[in-house]
Parts: sequence; C-alpha cells; structure tokens
Amino acid sequence: MVVIGDLMTDSVARAFYPLARGSDTPSSVQTYGGGSGANVAAWLAMEGIDTIFVGRRGSDITGRTREMELMGYGIDSRLVMDPERPTGTCVVMITHKGDRTMLSDPGANARLQPEDLPRDVFGPDGHLHVSGFTLINPDSRRAGRMALRMARESGMSISVDGGSHAPLERAGAENFLDWTNGARLLFANPHQAKVLTGREDPEAAAKVLTAWFPNVVIKLGDEGALWGSKTRDDTEQVPAEPVEPSPGSIGAGDAFIAGFLPPWLVGKHPKDALARAQNLAARALHQPGARPDLGD
Repeated sequence: MVVIGDLMTDSVARAFYPLARGSDTPSSVQTYGGGSGANVAAWLAMEGIDTIFVGRRGSDITGRTREMELMGYGIDSRLVMDPERPTGTCVVMITHKGDRTMLSDPGANARLQPEDLPRDVFGPDGHLHVSGFTLINPDSRRAGRMALRMARESGMSISVDGGSHAPLERAGAENFLDWTNGARLLFANPHQAKVLTGREDPEAAAKVLTAWFPNVVIKLGDEGALWGSKTRDDTEQVPAEPVEPSPGSIGAGDAFIAGFLPPWLVGKHPKDALARAQNLAARALHQPGARPDLGD
C-alpha cells in the first residue's frame, strides 16, 4: 500500500469553557503527529499492511520526530527533507461543546514535487491512496497528479479522498473531478460530497459521484457510512459503532479509510469492509490524537 500525502504536527487545544474572545480560556493543549495521509498510513501499518508513505518534511527537529514516529509504526517512510519550509502544522481548536476547527499551515507538504516520487513504489501489485490535500494545494498538485498518472500506467488500483470541504470548494468541484480521473474509489464526507455534486442527500450524492468513480464511500460520522457503485442501483449502508469519544480525538475519518481498504481490495463484500472501517474509526475515537497508540 502506497500513501502519498501530508505529514503534520497537530496541536490540539480543547477549551473547557466558552471562548473568551480577547482574553484567556482555560484549555488542554496537546501535541501529536498528524496529517491525513500520514494518519492513514499509520493505521494501515497497525493493521499489518506493508505500507509506504511518500511526502515532504522540514529540516527541523519536528520533522525528524514525525519521521521517527512513522518508522515506529513500521512504515517505509520516503520523506524528502525541505531545506526552507518547516514541517506542516495544524492547530485544532475544540470548543467546550466538542466542535472542531482546524487552522492549517502545510509547510513543506506544499512543496512536494514530481521528482520527489520514488519510481520503485509504483507497480501492478500495489494500491495507491492519495490524500485530497495534496491535490487541493496548488503547489503540490503536480506531484499528486503525476503519482496518479504513474499508478494508472503501472496498473495499480487507486483511491483518493476529498480532503476538507472548504479548500475543496475553493479549488472547484470540476477541477477536482478532472484531477482524480482514473481513481477507482473516492472517500468523502457529506460536506465534501455536497461540494462535488450539489446534493444535500449523501445517497443521492454517492449515485452522482459514481459517474466519475466506479466506487464511492460516504463517511456519515455517527450515522455510519454508505458505499455506492457504478454497477449497482442501490447502496450499502452500515451504522456507526456506539462509542463515547475521547475529548481530544481527531482523525477517525483517516482510520476509517485504513479500515476499509484492505478487506475491499481482497474482494470482501463492501458491507464487511464498511464494518471494519467503522470498527477502526471507533477505536480512533477512543483515544486522543489522530494516530493509533503504539502501546496498544
């Protein structure tokens, strides 16, 4: 499994009271390894999948720490060190009610170049997953599109995700659909699906999206998830597992992707793949941060 995407440091600030604008609010602030692409790779590796992660980090100590973390999961880390830009950082603000807002500085992620892509990872026996952030960011887009082209030409299966709905909307739905041509599977949440299709209803959006992607998975949060296919008129849906989330949990959607891909790629029924995806997402919700706990 080859994952191309973002490597970040997540600074998670969880407020205990309503935000006191212009003043101080008592909070808990913790730092974790993050980045959607790196998170997917970490969960895949913890599932026992041989995983290669391709990305870019800064020459700072933070980048070295983040790379060591990936190696700790058993990931074959193919990170290029950027001499100028720092390792990416995301400030995750969680209100006292649990609402999440992200302030992202992609840093070195935005400088990923086509020449950074290792040619030896592309082959007919592999699967490529590309983080939507790599395609949405204009400075890393050429690398993302080159990776998709090389995967198509080498006979790899391909999946992509929608990144985040606000930057996806700025990039434009038609552009994103064009950039991801040839992908076999799209992961999106209802907000991203609406940006891409204009449809409020996730099932209707999934059916529209199968005009571009043979398979579509819509992550519905605490309402579960659904799968749609170009070859079927109906969709498959599974409920979410009941779970009391950890106050600092983030990245359950990345764990979901890592749970879905392995069973789906070996031909398991989509409902089985969705169930495993929900299981891994529930596990992610039980812990702070976006990656599996190496102590588990």
